[in-house]
Amino acid sequence: LAVLLARQHRVVAFDIQKKRVDEVNLRKSTVYDQDISASLASDKLDLQATSDHREAFQAADIVIVATPTDYDTKTHYFDTLSVETVVEQALSCNSDALIVIKSTIPVGFTKQLQELHKTDKIIFSPEFLREGKALYDNLHPSRIVVGARSPEGSMFAELLKDAAKQKDVPILLTHSSEAEAIKLFSNTYLAMRIAYF
Repeated sequence: LAVLLARQHRVVAFDIQKKRVDEVNLRKSTVYDQDISASLASDKLDLQATSDHREAFQAADIVIVATPTDYDTKTHYFDTLSVETVVEQALSCNSDALIVIKSTIPVGFTKQLQELHKTDKIIFSPEFLREGKALYDNLHPSRIVVGARSPEGSMFAELLKDAAKQKDVPILLTHSSEAEAIKLFSNTYLAMRIAYF
């Protein structure tokens, strides 16, 4: 997403690992994805990275949270601590920013965060990306789902659509819990297909 949006917008990526921050600032990909590597090497991107959350969040219009939320098969829960931490940091620096969660989270989680922080500026938008094809899949999305039936939700959906090469992308604005369920069902369906084949 950072590489996708940095083609048209100023993007400041935040990461707690200095090595990853340095790699982005040296225009090296932190994940295996040939399109991301090529774009970082040759495209004109307004992208920088920092390990200072205040530097990343203070002037942001939108904060996109894409942190790991591994599922624990023993407790049957997602580890959402990293998402909660970033949301709290973002709100403490900038209560006006729209916070968009991209991480996989349990159904009802976004609503809980909205109630906890007394704001409707926290929304969920699932991503449907293949490993090693993240930039391609963002440039050619099968659909854009945003869990907010609001002007902010519409604005974020249009931002993603505008950044995509494919312009006839279907947009679905839902309630946050519906968007969370769509992501979980999509992951389950993919896992079932892999196991079947």
